[in-house]
Amino acid sequence: MRIFRTPWAIRLFYPSFIWYMPSGEKKIYLTFDDGPTPDITSKVLEILRKYNAKATFFCLGNNIKKYPQLFEAIKADGHSIGIHTFHHENGWKTKTADYVASVDAANAMAETVLFRPPHGRMRPRQIRLLRKKYKIVAWSLISYDWDKTLTPEECFKNIIKKTHDGSIIVFHDSIKACDNMLYTLPKVLQHFHDKGFTFNSLS
Repeated sequence: MRIFRTPWAIRLFYPSFIWYMPSGEKKIYLTFDDGPTPDITSKVLEILRKYNAKATFFCLGNNIKKYPQLFEAIKADGHSIGIHTFHHENGWKTKTADYVASVDAANAMAETVLFRPPHGRMRPRQIRLLRKKYKIVAWSLISYDWDKTLTPEECFKNIIKKTHDGSIIVFHDSIKACDNMLYTLPKVLQHFHDKGFTFNSLS
């Protein structure tokens, strides 16, 4: 079962997470997890440039280390940077001290206050410690772009059906997600651009 839009019950259970950004204006917040990734992140940047759209990239520390020029290209285009741990650690399966160290190690390169936990999974103590230093950003809806059982068109239709002002949408600039994501992203941008929405980065 896929849950595209985050249920209110989950949002209430994690009140310190940022789930959406309502403003009363037509603003959408696109986010990209798991990059930067060669050949894929550069295509995302090109698509965003075409629509004068800004986004937030939640990068893995290990990928920043491996692809520094790609990381700098994201910043050069005026997008926001967040961190996504160093090696995509699952908070439920990682000791708190190790998890916090992973986040801080990634941030030593990224220098940001934005953090998104992989899978949204964190232990209460991890949340208490990390929210002292970071804004923990969750999402309003997930694209499921990595799901190979979901066609690109299904991915697109689910997003436009559930997106509204202030939505924080999760995409992935990763190898696993690239087929669905690269099909869906420009169509989402065009659809909401035609409806008068702007695409903004988080801060």
